[in-house]
Amino acid sequence: MPAPRALCYRRRMDNLTIIEGADDSAIAEWIGDALGAALSATGGPVAITVPGGSTPFPILERLAAMQLDWSRVTVWPGDDRVVPEDHPASNTGRIRTLLEPAGAEVVTLTEMEAVPRFAIAWLGMGEDGHVASLFPNTDPRTDDPSSIRRLTPDPLPPEAPFDRISLTLPALLASDRLMFVIRGEAKRAVFEAAVRGEHDLPVARLLGAASQPVTCFT
Repeated sequence: MPAPRALCYRRRMDNLTIIEGADDSAIAEWIGDALGAALSATGGPVAITVPGGSTPFPILERLAAMQLDWSRVTVWPGDDRVVPEDHPASNTGRIRTLLEPAGAEVVTLTEMEAVPRFAIAWLGMGEDGHVASLFPNTDPRTDDPSSIRRLTPDPLPPEAPFDRISLTLPALLASDRLMFVIRGEAKRAVFEAAVRGEHDLPVARLLGAASQPVTCFT
């Protein structure tokens, strides 16, 4: 396939790079390089947060096979459905199955957890502009005093009708890099409208407050 093409958006954000045409292997390689650089910069642990849903797991499979010092990597789900980890809908359980054999520590989100600064905060986005489980009805705020919240989407997605636990906007913004993987024209349109400041959906609130590099793979 053609090599990914990077486009730098200079409309409302000068810290955003959109990389078009990247397949799962190219995205995993980018994450591996960024994670490797973060590990090289410190002798201590490195924390990342990753999303659930269908898109990330083929990428995570490729990432797990890379030769990284996984024993120093702590992986936080960006959000999860409030279900047991052995439930098919659990993001945490699936992430644990993939990355713990590589040597990573996978955290279970609870409202009592102290959240670190992330080397990489990897996010998806819904067509309604939600990020993590910060749906529009939850009115997420960049000045939220909490790092983790239990939330109820409204309406509940029929494919996953569960309460959620999620990192908040301030927890996601406490990161060295933000990255998105967005597939499909409808989601791309919502994301680009957020970049232009044309709506106030959760993704727009996040991007509007982001000062770190933001990379979006489409």
